[in-house]
Amino acid sequence: MQYLTVPAELAGQRIDNFLQARLKGVPRSRIYRILRKGEVRVNRGRVRAEYKLRTGDLVRVPPVRTDERKPAPQAGRQLRQLIEKSVLYDEQGLLVIDKPAGLAVHGGSGVRLGLIEVLRQMYPEQPFMELVHRLDRDTSGAIMVARKRSVLQHLQAELRAGRVGKAYLALACGKWPRGHRVIEMPLKKNTLKSGERMVVVSPEGKPSETRFRVLERYPLATLVRAEPVTGRTHQIRVHAQSVGCPLAGDAKYAQEGENEKFRTLGLKRLFLHSASLDCDLPDGGRICVEAPLPAELERVLDRLRAG
Repeated sequence: MQYLTVPAELAGQRIDNFLQARLKGVPRSRIYRILRKGEVRVNRGRVRAEYKLRTGDLVRVPPVRTDERKPAPQAGRQLRQLIEKSVLYDEQGLLVIDKPAGLAVHGGSGVRLGLIEVLRQMYPEQPFMELVHRLDRDTSGAIMVARKRSVLQHLQAELRAGRVGKAYLALACGKWPRGHRVIEMPLKKNTLKSGERMVVVSPEGKPSETRFRVLERYPLATLVRAEPVTGRTHQIRVHAQSVGCPLAGDAKYAQEGENEKFRTLGLKRLFLHSASLDCDLPDGGRICVEAPLPAELERVLDRLRAG
């Protein structure tokens, strides 16, 4: 058993990332498991994976059997080249990547290699590399990765204060109802018996707000711009579903019959794309980074426009 005291320079780091850095080679799924079981304690108490450490916290880390220390898989040449071509911004300790759909942001839950692991392999000389925020695996587009702890702490504080602008392009099934430009509905996470995680609108959930703007209307669907004010899991997807317009290609929240219509148009994934990010940097400058809509999604829109 290890007992580790958190130094000031690590204050603000999530406990799961803290453990990942100290249990080299242990799968992220195993780290989540020992957190869920309460084998990891902070100041003698249980904590969730998203707990943010504070200076002076005492972390109890249990021993991990050596047979679970499997080496992390190496990213292939094609994946590395794809990520290299997807860099949208790389200055002042901040990376913005145009994440491809289908790539998880980190390993865990059956995924051993995600975006952050690939980046750490690509920049082995980089002492610090952490996700600033997250995107669903099936969502493409702009995501921020900090190369410096000071940048991570600054941007996460900006996110909590609602000062980071995030805009998504989404294709909603059917006709988007007029008068639903702002959706404020509390969201709650549920875990089904199968282990699948679902999010539902519930008065017991956390306050959530998304702003929507209609960009184009088609016979089968509506292209919308979505700006999440809060950052809940699956927020845009569930808020769209709540007004009867789930996102096209959403295997979790849309009906199979709806998705079948869009498969005939060539849509093979969730139509949700992180199109732009704008934020203030620690030095006072402001950046706005845009990620172009992927070609396969543009082709779907072209077919919709053609009727």
